[in-house]
Amino acid sequence: MTAAPAHHDPVSAQQRRGFWLRQLHQWHWISSAVCLVGMLLFTATGITLNHAARIEAQPRVDNRTAQLPEPLLAQLADSPEKGNAPLPAPVAGWLGDTLEISLGRRPAEWSPEEAYVSMPSPGADAWLSIDRQTGAVEFEHTGRGWVSYLNDLHKGRNAGPAWGWFIDVFAIACLVFCITGLFLLHLHARQRRLTWPLVGLGLVVPLVLILLFIH
Repeated sequence: MTAAPAHHDPVSAQQRRGFWLRQLHQWHWISSAVCLVGMLLFTATGITLNHAARIEAQPRVDNRTAQLPEPLLAQLADSPEKGNAPLPAPVAGWLGDTLEISLGRRPAEWSPEEAYVSMPSPGADAWLSIDRQTGAVEFEHTGRGWVSYLNDLHKGRNAGPAWGWFIDVFAIACLVFCITGLFLLHLHARQRRLTWPLVGLGLVVPLVLILLFIH
């Protein structure tokens, strides 16, 4: 006696398909909402980075000088002779007020002659030097404009750990967006014959460019 062949319940299959469609659509739109603004930023800056040589920046250099008061200069005598350590808090506070800059707890490079603070930021470079003997202060800031600022955000250059975390979260949202999109393509592929040829085209074109034109 042979067992009766198993029959697939079309209602159950349709319910499962409807469940996954709802789940995928929900995750797809949530991830797209999370990464929308970031995607616009990174797409636009991808174009500006690709044509960086054609986009001329006009660097603006700002030089400032000051003289550290004697009581604050005396505090540098107790600072390290070499190595990296932040400036004394009163010195950093006075410099921030006098030069209108934000030093925070940036480490300074100490030597017997000077304390040097590197202060790079997106789209700009800056440094501060204090002569430990005379108290002469020199500060220089070089800004390269908004395009350079946005390009550095794209690369995560000198943007700090908070921006680095944002890039990680943005990348995860993009992965969820793409993966759920791929499964939605799979579920709708029967009604859309060009689905997989277009997906394949998106794979083949960059692969051909890499193999033929990048050496």
